[in-house]
Amino acid sequence: MSSATRDVYTVSRLNREVRAVIEGNFGALWLEGEISNLARPSSGHWYFTLKDPSAQVRCAMFRLRTQQVRFKPGEGSQVLVYARVGMYEPRGEFQLVVEHMEPAGEGLLRLQFEALKRKLAAEGLFDAALKRPLPAWPRAVGVVTSPTGAAVRDILHVLGRRNPGIPVIVYPCAVQGAAAVPEIVAAIRAANRRAECDVLLVARGGGSLEDLWAFNEEPVVRAVRASDIPVVSGVGHEIDFTLTDFAADVRAPTPSAAAEICAPDRAEVLQRFAQLENRLRRAAGHQLALARQRLEANLARLRHPGRRLEEHAQRLDELTRRLPQALQRLLDLRRSRLRAAEIALAGVTPARRLMLANERLRGTAARLGAAMPALLERKRAALSEAERTLRAIGPQATLDRGYAIVSTREGAIVRDAAPLAGGEALVAQLARGRIEVVVERIEPGRTLGGEAE
Repeated sequence: MSSATRDVYTVSRLNREVRAVIEGNFGALWLEGEISNLARPSSGHWYFTLKDPSAQVRCAMFRLRTQQVRFKPGEGSQVLVYARVGMYEPRGEFQLVVEHMEPAGEGLLRLQFEALKRKLAAEGLFDAALKRPLPAWPRAVGVVTSPTGAAVRDILHVLGRRNPGIPVIVYPCAVQGAAAVPEIVAAIRAANRRAECDVLLVARGGGSLEDLWAFNEEPVVRAVRASDIPVVSGVGHEIDFTLTDFAADVRAPTPSAAAEICAPDRAEVLQRFAQLENRLRRAAGHQLALARQRLEANLARLRHPGRRLEEHAQRLDELTRRLPQALQRLLDLRRSRLRAAEIALAGVTPARRLMLANERLRGTAARLGAAMPALLERKRAALSEAERTLRAIGPQATLDRGYAIVSTREGAIVRDAAPLAGGEALVAQLARGRIEVVVERIEPGRTLGGEAE
């Protein structure tokens, strides 16, 4: 076979085609194994080997994916990974590109999660038609969570900031462990039985799938769906999903976000109230104007008997006088409530932090004011030194030492005697003044020391 008919591969082409074959025949898949040779360079990527008793494979997990891992893997960790099969072309190495990692124990829980999700979805527990709107202005907000966890503190902080006038009722329960499921169910039923709130917030902070598992248990999911009170689910972090999220009327990414959803913002409500007040004033004035017009028209048509019309006119005048008083009393009442809310809000104002920030700002300004003169003085000294250096090496300094700049009458500088001719007129620039000279003798090729080049 001649060389012209041979299909000769380069190494790059071979690796590229092998990679295409591998990636084209394998999709993403789940693997379980033990981590070894784990490397975490400063780039944030992870490189490791995944092995079982009989084989091993190289793996790479890039920074955007490693940031989503919610535990710290190490040498010997047994993990479950979701990865793409591929090949690293520059070295011709078969490898896995890992998209997701979790402790191996979570694999069974995920299977249980998916099975129960399919079962409850088939029963219609997650249907969008069952979702109820949340009240615009709840009489009270109920919170089903642990009374000692970080979630309840975040929720109370957000509700107090947005609308301190809305009462918050905490129905305490465990949110993790063997007692969590019956206690969560009991708290939801107690809230419905007591009927103290208009919206119910079921929440806990983030954690692993096992930590959040109580909110995937069937009794809890059914209790959420059976609640007569609309339920907001705020379980875990934004990337966490539980079956309670699907059963609730509204799912929030975090407990704090759930609190934001449940409570209307006081400032927005006050603005809306002011708009409604203006509309009421305009509508009332318009109705009074129409009533006067009708009265005047009736008076013009019915001159006799006029007694009844006079009574109506008197009654209208009385109502006209009473309306501003009634509106004023209503406004005074609303202003009183607003002042009470502002007093309550003043208790949590960040004035102390603002004062400390102002003190730091003043200190920084003082240091800046002290540093500027010193900086200017250093710059002036550097400028003076540069000026002295420039004068020392400048043309004028060279002329002052007895040298001259020789040029033709046309202004071309003369650096070599060879091109000149006898009798040619030249100009010599001295330190002070200039002279015209005539070439009498030429010694080409000699330097200042008298040697020929």
